[in-house]
Amino acid sequence: MRVEPVDAPVRRAALVVSLLALAVGSAVLAQDPVTDFKTNCVSCHTIGGGRLVGPDLKNVVERKDRAWLSRFVADPAAVLASGDAYALKLRSEARGVVMPNLPGMSLDRAKALLDMIEEESVLEKSQFAGMQLSDRPFTAEDVRRGREIFLGIRRLGNGGPACVSCHSVKGIGVLAGGGLAPELSQVFERLNGRKGLATWLSAPATVTMQAVFAPRPLDLDQEILPLLAYFAAIAQDPPESSQASTLIFVLLGLAGSAAVLMIFDVLWRNRFRGVRKELVAESAERAEAR
Repeated sequence: MRVEPVDAPVRRAALVVSLLALAVGSAVLAQDPVTDFKTNCVSCHTIGGGRLVGPDLKNVVERKDRAWLSRFVADPAAVLASGDAYALKLRSEARGVVMPNLPGMSLDRAKALLDMIEEESVLEKSQFAGMQLSDRPFTAEDVRRGREIFLGIRRLGNGGPACVSCHSVKGIGVLAGGGLAPELSQVFERLNGRKGLATWLSAPATVTMQAVFAPRPLDLDQEILPLLAYFAAIAQDPPESSQASTLIFVLLGLAGSAAVLMIFDVLWRNRFRGVRKELVAESAERAEAR
């Protein structure tokens, strides 16, 4: 019979308490408004740093009542779907970019975020005033490096995947990149230029990009600035006809299917003939036996 040490129940109790403390700590961290803002808001908003994709949130509680703001932060899709005039105005000012419903967001978390924004608004400079970004003109070398980064020719320093794995842009060939995420030919304008796009790339807010790039962030000077230059350059190019690309894609598919069928025909030709030959021989033998 196995006899437990005298302190075994104590150890088990301590383990349970530790696990509960860890769970509570994780829950508190998830509800922390500073972490919430860094994770979910900083890619589109500043507090006192000017407009990005979305409006500057400094003194936002003076522009709209807290009850409306809480509802909007907790469920922006529902407020927009209701036809709310102010929400539609915000979407128009953001050039059609819609604030997503944040995972796990609740009215209580939204109110905590508003409290934090109000506290940051009275500071001389908020910690969320936005990133410092060089305004030097982009060069042809910047554009070339950005294209290589997008296509994966130049590997990312922290080991993240190439943009082309999930995104496409015009001018990169008939297959035009991945289709998992949005097409990015006009992303420079859509995200309000250099500062808005740079902030997004430094702290992407989508669930997929957070999971991929939070542990493998992009370098500002070596990766983000070249990507900005590349996106700015292709945004100025004339739009590409999608009909030609679609036709080429279909033709490539048909050609590939024909090639596969030909390969199978070569590989199986003798096999099929051997089977038919045996069947014919057996039928002839049966006919002679009769």
